[in-house]
Amino acid sequence: MINLKLRKWQISDADSIVKYANNEKIRAFMSDGFPNPFTYEKALNFIKNISANPCNHYFAITINDEAVGGIGISVQTDVHRKNAELGYWLAADFWGKGIVTQAVKEIVDYGFKNCDIVRIFARPFANNIASHRVLQKAGLNLEATLKNAVFKNGEYFDELIYSVFKAEMSH
Repeated sequence: MINLKLRKWQISDADSIVKYANNEKIRAFMSDGFPNPFTYEKALNFIKNISANPCNHYFAITINDEAVGGIGISVQTDVHRKNAELGYWLAADFWGKGIVTQAVKEIVDYGFKNCDIVRIFARPFANNIASHRVLQKAGLNLEATLKNAVFKNGEYFDELIYSVFKAEMSH
């Protein structure tokens, strides 16, 4: 049994971020804002900055208290303020074990209990098939496909939007 836990990021997690996030397999599916390379200094800045924004709820995905990934929701603003965007990454060594599916279920539950939102959405690239499966297993539904909405590494990709509504979770 995998001892998965979501917890607040700690300064001591910077080494784990550098160890696990510097992987092209992960970066291929992340926004260009995901550092490349993910240096120790960038990891420290990430950990320090995430707690500064009260709209962001980011957690370390830990296995036996080692940070092996990250997950969070960002509550949107203005007319989108009742929505939160979900994002996550996991060290490639831990893929295929159901870890992210469990983490997504936990963060969705957390978001609806702790934030004034009615909808949580995720926007994986169309070529990120594993992420599609994770979101479906966690109870999110495909809502839209945006054609050629992503330009990553010199290529265009469709972007999919998956979502779940608070009302759906109470059943």
